[in-house]
Amino acid sequence: MAIATATSQLPGTPLAEPSPRLELNGPAPDFEANTTHGPIKLSEWQKGRWLVFFSHPADFTPVCTTEFIEFARRYPEFEKRSIALLGNSIDSVYAHIAWVRNIEEKFGLKIPFPIVADLDQKVSRLYGMIHEPSSVTAPVRCVFFIDPKRTLRAMIYYPLNVGRNFDEIMRVMDALQMVDTNAVACPANWKPGDDVIVPAPVTYEAAAERAESKQFEVKDWYFARKHL
Repeated sequence: MAIATATSQLPGTPLAEPSPRLELNGPAPDFEANTTHGPIKLSEWQKGRWLVFFSHPADFTPVCTTEFIEFARRYPEFEKRSIALLGNSIDSVYAHIAWVRNIEEKFGLKIPFPIVADLDQKVSRLYGMIHEPSSVTAPVRCVFFIDPKRTLRAMIYYPLNVGRNFDEIMRVMDALQMVDTNAVACPANWKPGDDVIVPAPVTYEAAAERAESKQFEVKDWYFARKHL
């Protein structure tokens, strides 16, 4: 299925409203929309869970199909972590229903999470999913990690022709839940079971104490690891 690409603005054509700037640790915008599971209001539907909210360019496209298959396969892993999934594209609810039924028929996997039908692009533009140098009609592959307080904690963007890395999506979710639960930080390439970073001290006295600490693996006063 061809995806329209951005063209120069025609004379007299009103410019599209710019998308609001989403910021890490800022609020995740609320919205109401129709989905394959019926109408939802994000703040009520999320119900205090973590949320992975993601966009896909279009239904009945091969790369998007592989991603939805992977979301379905890993759904129990998300559930185990109390993470809700919510998809979005500018297709109609009828196209969404036909596509998920096709995935079930052809690949033997049910799609257990709702997909927003965003024909008017309101949700896509609210979340900055439309990147016009890539396409004026299709969202790029966005992933938003939203905590139970509806704070936006992480964002990942992929181009139209590159599928997402689901190991990385799970790693980011595990890391966010780890730092929230234990008040630590996660180093480069961290994965569950690895040591975590102990936050650096912020006073001279605490730095001196940390440098001599036997409680952690200390390289220097500002760099210490521990195992959880």
